[in-house]
Amino acid sequence: MNRRHCAAAAITLVCALGLLTLPAQAVAAPTPDSSPPPAASAPAASSGQASSERDLEEIRQEIETLYRKAGAATDAYNLAEEQAKKQSGEIVKLAKAIVDGQAKIAELKDRAGAQAREQYRNGGLPPGAQLVLSDDPQLFLDGINKVRTSQQANKTVLAQLTRTQEDLETYTQDASSNWQKLESNRVRQAEAKKKINAQIAAAEKLESQLEKKERDRLRQLERDAANRAQSAWLATLPTPSTGVSGEATAAGRAAVAFASAQIGKPYVWGATGPGSYDCSGLTSQAWAAAGRPIPRTSQEQWRLLPRIDIQDMRPGDLIIYHADASHVGMYVGDGAIVHSPRPGRHVTLAGAGSMKILGVVRPDK
Repeated sequence: MNRRHCAAAAITLVCALGLLTLPAQAVAAPTPDSSPPPAASAPAASSGQASSERDLEEIRQEIETLYRKAGAATDAYNLAEEQAKKQSGEIVKLAKAIVDGQAKIAELKDRAGAQAREQYRNGGLPPGAQLVLSDDPQLFLDGINKVRTSQQANKTVLAQLTRTQEDLETYTQDASSNWQKLESNRVRQAEAKKKINAQIAAAEKLESQLEKKERDRLRQLERDAANRAQSAWLATLPTPSTGVSGEATAAGRAAVAFASAQIGKPYVWGATGPGSYDCSGLTSQAWAAAGRPIPRTSQEQWRLLPRIDIQDMRPGDLIIYHADASHVGMYVGDGAIVHSPRPGRHVTLAGAGSMKILGVVRPDK
């Protein structure tokens, strides 16, 4: 890559940085399951027909599936958003490095040019070389030293110039690569956003077809299913009446206090507070408030944080749910979690075993 190409690429990247200041579109990489969400049932001729055409328990399970798929897509959305932010920051740094590199090259060229002009004015020899030709022994020795110093300075300038040009080429290539990744992510993010909205809309449509008494019954079925799961989970523990309640650390207590203070705030996918949260937005912000930053998404929390046995849980630990690690709640002791459940719900307390547990991670291990 020649210098003119480096400069042109640098100008293009610096100009492109203006795009990074525009509001970012909601982003997410699509989940591996690329099949479209199940279509919501067609509205019944009368609201009373909804429950006769489909058992409420089946409707509950279908709604739960839709929201769980939306939760998995939301987790991928959040991860891609974090990656896009990181790539944008890298592009900014690389563009600055390119500009600095160009300025350094200009400075080194000026220094090399000054040395060449000085030699030209002295008949092609630097001042030290002229002194070497002197009959005075002391001046001769001084001249030798000056020649060596001058030669070393020339070599240093040329070495720095070569190194800076190589760095500039690397910066340009890296910035171009990051820019391509960023643009590719934005396309996938837009597709995932559509998928999330479609799944949520399908679930909301199913529920909207029910009469109020049927929706109330649906909520009761949700509570019953959660209670059954919680009872089954508690029965597997050494202390089934209260679950697991190890002693929390100071950081764990701070995280629990933060998460508990958010109870009553609505779930909004992609949200990290302060007015609303999605599931991993709540847990990541709670631990950030405790002074222990953790990954943004439930899947990354499961992948990167230390795992512990469920029997050893203590308040502040994170329980990861479902086979795809698409949901997370914070254990608060006595068999309970605080979590942000799904669209249409609010941050709340729930039984730690009310959903299928994948495992437990500890942010402050």
